[in-house]
Amino acid sequence: MSSQPNRAIVLLSGGLDSATCLALAQQQGYQIHALSFSYGQRHSAELEAAKRLAAAANVSAHRIIPIDLGGFGGSALTDQSIAVPTEAAAGIPVTYVPARNTVFLSIALAWAEVIAAKAIIAGVNAVDYSGYPDCRPEYIAAFQAMADLATKAGIEGNGPVIETPLIELSKVAIIQQGVALGVDYSQTVSCYQADPQGRACGQCDSCRIRRDAFVAAGVADPTRYQS
Repeated sequence: MSSQPNRAIVLLSGGLDSATCLALAQQQGYQIHALSFSYGQRHSAELEAAKRLAAAANVSAHRIIPIDLGGFGGSALTDQSIAVPTEAAAGIPVTYVPARNTVFLSIALAWAEVIAAKAIIAGVNAVDYSGYPDCRPEYIAAFQAMADLATKAGIEGNGPVIETPLIELSKVAIIQQGVALGVDYSQTVSCYQADPQGRACGQCDSCRIRRDAFVAAGVADPTRYQS
């Protein structure tokens, strides 16, 4: 009898962290099913990046799921009337998208059960990030507990493990690991307000964290900036 394929779902936003997770999943020998979301974000450049990354990795499947989180607004990433901040501020920033990771992981959980995936791999990070509550280890542990209770696969002991290999790494360590794995970061888009060509603004929180990390890692920044 042949063994079951070692399938994993990789949440692929098109950014630096998810590209690193994709490379890690490849290294681990997973049969990769990439999952991206068109959720009403400000630009489509990151989805174009996700397509490039998925194609280059020759994944088994890549789904882009439409979800209208912009219908609710409440975030600078989904509501054009809220400006993307260009300076760090105390507290949870306005770029936080309410319940985004919960929605994304729930859809990944549904697909994982259909294809009998052994893992859901997400690039959440609790070190160099913007303070989002759904990037913390406590949140991931709580979602795992819910997933084990909420699905047929889970209650039968065959549910997927939520893997967050970057959660305790600094952005510098993530870049260094990605470079060692051969990740082409020039193909990624992290900017909250990239232009249609995928060029970064260089001013938002995400750009600042990314740029500073490349400098600290001693790696040439391959990001294309608008000016």
